[in-house]
Amino acid sequence: MLGEQGGSCRGDSSVRLSMAVEKFLPVAAFLALILLLRHAPSVIAGDIVHDDDSTPKKPGCENQFVLVKVQTWVNDKEDDEFVGVGARFGTTIVSKEKNAKHTRLILSDPRDCCNPPKNKIAGDVIMVDRGNCTFTKKAKTAQTANASAILIINNQKELYKMVCEPDETDLNIHIPAVMLPRDAGARLEEMLTSASSVSVQLYSPRRPAVDVAEVFLWLLAVLTILCASYWSAWRVREAADEHNKLLKDASDEVPDTINTGVSRVVNMNMKAAVLFVVLASCFLFMIYKLMSPWFIDILVVLFCIGGIEGLQTCLVALLSRWFKHAAKTYIKIPFFGAISYLTLAVSPFCITFAVLWAVYRTHSFGWIGQDILGIALIITVLQIVHVPNLKVGTVLLSCAFIYDLFWVFVSAKFFQQSVMIVVARADGSGEDGIPMLLKFPRIFDPWGGYSIIGFGDILLPGMLVAFSLRYDWLANKNIRNGYFLWAIFAYGFGLLVTYVALNLMDGHGQPALLYIVPFTLGTLLTLGRKRGDLQVLWTRGEPERPCPHIRLQHSGEVSPE
Repeated sequence: MLGEQGGSCRGDSSVRLSMAVEKFLPVAAFLALILLLRHAPSVIAGDIVHDDDSTPKKPGCENQFVLVKVQTWVNDKEDDEFVGVGARFGTTIVSKEKNAKHTRLILSDPRDCCNPPKNKIAGDVIMVDRGNCTFTKKAKTAQTANASAILIINNQKELYKMVCEPDETDLNIHIPAVMLPRDAGARLEEMLTSASSVSVQLYSPRRPAVDVAEVFLWLLAVLTILCASYWSAWRVREAADEHNKLLKDASDEVPDTINTGVSRVVNMNMKAAVLFVVLASCFLFMIYKLMSPWFIDILVVLFCIGGIEGLQTCLVALLSRWFKHAAKTYIKIPFFGAISYLTLAVSPFCITFAVLWAVYRTHSFGWIGQDILGIALIITVLQIVHVPNLKVGTVLLSCAFIYDLFWVFVSAKFFQQSVMIVVARADGSGEDGIPMLLKFPRIFDPWGGYSIIGFGDILLPGMLVAFSLRYDWLANKNIRNGYFLWAIFAYGFGLLVTYVALNLMDGHGQPALLYIVPFTLGTLLTLGRKRGDLQVLWTRGEPERPCPHIRLQHSGEVSPE
């Protein structure tokens, strides 16, 4: 499965089964957890869950579905703002707030508005309950009663896209129709019963084509892989320099390569790559069935544990350049073993940071701590788990690609909803989403919210990109003749295509690996074949180097040990 990384002379030192199992179980389980939560579509201002692809547009019923802001005033004082979704039918809603009128809100009698209202309406906005007749009949009844717009309150907390019935022909509706979730309806009803005057303003501001949040997320993803790749390659080159030093000194004693600068590193093989995706599928389905507030709390705790380890590893590696003595001096602690004084000094800060994030994660600044912990965790994982060659990388990314397609799209055919999307947005948990993602606030978006990217969209292709830089350094290739520059460029371009697709799909979450994998993997395969390095990249994953397990005999002859 997963084994410790040895030197370039493969097979010279054996890896005990117990050590492989010890490494494989926690790493595979954690990577599976990251993969199953990697796809996290943005859910802003209430999710729309009705799938109406089978409902064709027709004259009078061809509006684009748009989110609508419903600003309220109670006794001429600005109050709560709610978010709804405009119907397929009716007039379009103005996009600018300054063009939206303040209009009195009244409650329909009867509440369902399936029959003409008993109360007098003079250009007011009428609020009605969903049910007992079609949406279009409610809108026609409100229009006939002289209402200027209709707010239909859903009987569930989600929003619902209002469409026309397939056999409807008379669709002469000239007032806006907006659906609001059940909670918003309860609050509006409370306002109407406790205040003498309630008015609303309906408008649907347009989102910018590109928000600066997407630019920053793109930079965060690319820079995270850059940092992790150079750190990984630097550690491997240190081990290679040690290897070359042994050859130069013709040493009779060859130290264990596991302890020469690349300790704690495990190589993934093909079986582990496939099993890892299978485990992720099992975990995903389990979370889909168990999703609840307490389960989100468990994910937060797991994320904090991983974040503490990641932040600690990164800080110790950084600070060890200045505090070498503290980094190389160890103390034994029960249950933890030998720990350096530097690690001991850094740990309280990491723990405090993670705990503070967990406490304040729902605040407006919580995304900063989440991104710091997430980036540190991703970088650390990329140091621990290596793709040893292009063959394993191809199997891993191909399996992840199929995993994405199945659980995002195909699963909806079996479970009537996309399992991945339900898990990613934490339906039924009362939370805005899961913690295993990077996020950045949409600064110029009138709807607010966050642009997000799952850890797996960085981590999985990042393994292949880091592999390309390790190969370049071991093969002494410069930046132009190597593979790393092309790999990181392909990843960045694939991620860029993902954001373009996201905007073309009106903000609906997209599986990034659907675009990233073909560009990143395809680039390395094509370049390797063109340059004649594909065989080495595919099998060995590193250039041939002399084996240090030789002795120089007194006679000057070289014989194997």
